[in-house]
Amino acid sequence: MNQQHPDPSDKTGGNAPTASGLEPMLDLAQKATTAEHPRVVSRRWLLLKAGVAFNGFVGLLLAIPMVRYLFGPWRKDADYKSWISLGRADDFPTGETRLALFTSPFARPWDGMTDRTACYVRRESANTFQVFAVNCAHLGCPVRWFPQSQLFMCPCHGGVYYADGSRASGPPERGLFTYPWKLVSGELHIDAGQMPTLDNSAKLVNIEIGGGNSPCQG
Repeated sequence: MNQQHPDPSDKTGGNAPTASGLEPMLDLAQKATTAEHPRVVSRRWLLLKAGVAFNGFVGLLLAIPMVRYLFGPWRKDADYKSWISLGRADDFPTGETRLALFTSPFARPWDGMTDRTACYVRRESANTFQVFAVNCAHLGCPVRWFPQSQLFMCPCHGGVYYADGSRASGPPERGLFTYPWKLVSGELHIDAGQMPTLDNSAKLVNIEIGGGNSPCQG
């Protein structure tokens, strides 16, 4: 009888596994590798974590404006009030009204020239000033000062104001709005953190009705 002798070069002992027999072995090896190395993650797990992180980031961006709106009333007064220097007090002669410009305390780098705000400064005496908002008390158009007639005039609807800011004629029912001011080391400072409104700085004027004078808080 002819006996078949194993090939010395065959190290499998003549029992080499087939291709179909390798698949279960490979699956077991992959599972063992994953168990031994916890840091090995699947693609599904990675995409899930990335989606959760992205949604959380978007939710945070959307929540920031709402949080600022809700907590805005609790901000400190310093966030709303800001004293701005208009320059040396000696730059404003007594008895004259001059236009002054200041930078808004809420200006941003991209505002450009629009962050410049105008006001009128009238010096009544050595230590007494009036600082008027440039806007008409009717609909907010910028008024102009005419030194010849000593009047502020609005070019939009014909509003006229006297030199002290009180109403002279036209649609406005009150005088010009004014800024709070103070002297600091020889400089004139105004509270420019809030626009003047009826709440705190409108002037008391008299309006003639039927031949009599009726005070109107404006």
